[in-house]
Amino acid sequence: MSTPALKIYNTLTRTKEAFEPIDRNNVRMYVCGPTVYDYAHIGNARPLIVFDVLYRLLRHLYGESHVKYVRNITDVDDKINARAAQRGITIRELTEETNKVFQEDVRALGCLEPDVQPRATEHITQMIAIIERLIASGHAYAADGHVLFDVPSMPAYGRLSRRSLDEMLAGARVDVAPYKRGDMDFVLWKPSKEDEPGWESPWGRGRPGWHIECSAMSWKHLGETFDIHGGGIDLVFPHHENEIAQSCCAFGRDVMANYWMHNGFLQVEGEKMSKSLGNFVTIHELLHTEKFGGRKWPGEVLRLAMLRTHYRQPIDWTVKALEEAEKTLMRWRAYALRAAEAVPHAAFLEALADDVNTPDAVAQMHSLTHVGVIAGYSQLGEGRLAPPSEIAASAAKLRFCIGLLGLERILDTEWNKPPVDPDLERQIETLIADRLAARAAKNWAESDRIRDELAAMGIALKDNKDGTTSWEVKQ
Repeated sequence: MSTPALKIYNTLTRTKEAFEPIDRNNVRMYVCGPTVYDYAHIGNARPLIVFDVLYRLLRHLYGESHVKYVRNITDVDDKINARAAQRGITIRELTEETNKVFQEDVRALGCLEPDVQPRATEHITQMIAIIERLIASGHAYAADGHVLFDVPSMPAYGRLSRRSLDEMLAGARVDVAPYKRGDMDFVLWKPSKEDEPGWESPWGRGRPGWHIECSAMSWKHLGETFDIHGGGIDLVFPHHENEIAQSCCAFGRDVMANYWMHNGFLQVEGEKMSKSLGNFVTIHELLHTEKFGGRKWPGEVLRLAMLRTHYRQPIDWTVKALEEAEKTLMRWRAYALRAAEAVPHAAFLEALADDVNTPDAVAQMHSLTHVGVIAGYSQLGEGRLAPPSEIAASAAKLRFCIGLLGLERILDTEWNKPPVDPDLERQIETLIADRLAARAAKNWAESDRIRDELAAMGIALKDNKDGTTSWEVKQ
């Protein structure tokens, strides 16, 4: 089977381009990670899932050992300082606690761990080095304990966001300060008070601005230029625009990353998510509480609900969408378990290679579950299945698709099974034994009565060819 050519929509050029890595043996991707001051909300989950699928696809296309994925952790930020003070705990305690929950939530969503998860606080040396380069080249200046990037010194500033000066001024929410040469100039380094985290620097004790952190971490782990930089559409300006300015001017490069990818916004039940509307929901709440839809949701359900919409399009997060995703997973699970191996599926790969088109990829998976029946119509007459070999072949392809989308846990024996009370389990097993005895005695009325009793308890029976009966709690 030939390998499909990967195409990516590049925000920098506003076109879909053929992906050509700088080095096929070292494909490099950086994605902006969390600021660990609070639990990540469901909107934060979208880039985690989207770029995890891209990571899996790149590993399939280029080999697992030839792809490097970096997703940072911002653990120094004014929001962190404020939240730690509010809770009366240290900044370190807050960031460790929040990051622990974040990592657990991301694993529950089926995401692979990135190759590197650098912390901002571990890269102060690199930040200072970049700032010194910018000052030396005339792209930054020190003033009143601060260091600021001189935006007019970079003629190409604004190329990513394609905004006018007025739009950039509004979008940046600029701080008015007497030490700034220009309204658009942004902070690279700022002084710290005694009760704030700080590091010694040529400009006094202080801490980094937000944007310089990602420039430093991507440089440290991926180099001066790399292949793909990803994140949410809300990061295009000012964060990613400022990253480009810092990195290109510090290293004398035309680009920081060759391809810029951004996922679209998320709303909840048709409205913008906000705490004031009461529809603000975190990943942790969806996984562990009954806040949304009156129940807890498996991570794979959340993941598929995300992937049914193309990553660049806005998505409406609804209970109905989660219910539909769960039903789909149950159907795929039942079908895929008919095969023991996974076989690559060309049409599915072609869909993913076309700018990570997960809706088309999901459509290809739906078609696989109907392959046996559709083939049966032409071969054996309407209403009959195709030969078992035909069904097994499509099931093997489905297993491959499930794995590449990061949904492999649905094939586990106990996936999405509600816990059953031990006493209830003994009662069910007793009733099944009584039903088997009734069937052996050809007492069909009693057999049917017991089946109906179990059905009323929410138990679905499956009679196997070898004469045994298995059961599960109906979803």
